[in-house]
Amino acid sequence: MIPRTLFDADLEGFRDSVRKFFEQEAAPYHSQWEKDGHVSRELWSKAGELGFLCPTMPEEYGGVGADFRYSAVVMEEISRLGLSGIGFPLHSDIVGPYILHYGNEEQKQHYLPKLISGEMVGAIAMTEPGAGSDLQGVKTTAIKKDDHYLLNGSKTFITNGQLCDLVVVVAKTDPSEGAKGTSLFLVEANAEGFEKGQNLEKVGMKAQDTSELFFQDVKLPLNSLLGGREGNGFFQLMQELPQERLLVALTAMSACEAAFDWTVTYVKERKAFGKPIAAFQNTRFKLAELKADITAGRVFTDRCLELHLQKKLDVPTAAMLKQWTTDLQCKVMDECVQLHGGYGYMWEYPIARAWADSRVQRIYAGTNEIMKEIVARSI
Repeated sequence: MIPRTLFDADLEGFRDSVRKFFEQEAAPYHSQWEKDGHVSRELWSKAGELGFLCPTMPEEYGGVGADFRYSAVVMEEISRLGLSGIGFPLHSDIVGPYILHYGNEEQKQHYLPKLISGEMVGAIAMTEPGAGSDLQGVKTTAIKKDDHYLLNGSKTFITNGQLCDLVVVVAKTDPSEGAKGTSLFLVEANAEGFEKGQNLEKVGMKAQDTSELFFQDVKLPLNSLLGGREGNGFFQLMQELPQERLLVALTAMSACEAAFDWTVTYVKERKAFGKPIAAFQNTRFKLAELKADITAGRVFTDRCLELHLQKKLDVPTAAMLKQWTTDLQCKVMDECVQLHGGYGYMWEYPIARAWADSRVQRIYAGTNEIMKEIVARSI
């Protein structure tokens, strides 16, 4: 594999610590968490104590002020071990940055330390039963009434939905204005009128709590508005989406690399017709093709990570990255399942889980069809 020059000795030392943590504190329990439909709350607290949550947050709020590479390490190790139930990346690198970049000082002081420590688990509520990638089609409203807002609506497919304590909610403050009437709100899960619906049963990512959320006349203080001014929500969402799509690509590539390694080990050990499966030309050629594709994907992803560190990752490039790496992830998983034969379809084998987990990557953070539309508009 081409060396990853972005990661120095300090980062690799951090990676070793993160990997050991997940191997000891998560991997042995993940099968049970799949049955439970969520990971343990204790894992969040332990990760917070070790500085694995929100590593990019400034020291003044209790963080360590690291650059995004440290977040990349955490999400890569989660993906490499197949721990798809752990919602740290969304909490740390989507929810946290919304508050850091758009929150007022009171909001930052109140929420960021709790997200960093794991006292609070964060979620973001964009998707609705009738509005997925079409954020302009959001029906949830937050209407100003004297000294408060009244929040009404519903959301679905919300990651960290059962465990969340704080939700960034996308709502219309002026339904007549379309995108210009969209705002973001910070909503605590104990607010009266806020109800968590069922934990949704999914094809994959079974240990991830993915839920419906309902808001019935939730009374929000004026200070719950993120950004201080109504109508900025759509702009805020667009500004943060490149990092979210980079996050998806980073997890996609780590999953590809892990699946490839598992498959190489398997085909060298498994025999058919008196010799290892790895001895057949079809196997060797398939592995050679996958190796080339994964190498190309890794180089593309790391270059985009480098651009992001320089604040130069634009929306079309992030869209291309998300679309290409997640399409590749699904291709890699399918080929690796095939090379495992019948055992690749058994849930006890990690490749089966990885195959089921991979499919949603082409859907969330904007479907891959939307990614192509974004790229096409930039040409």
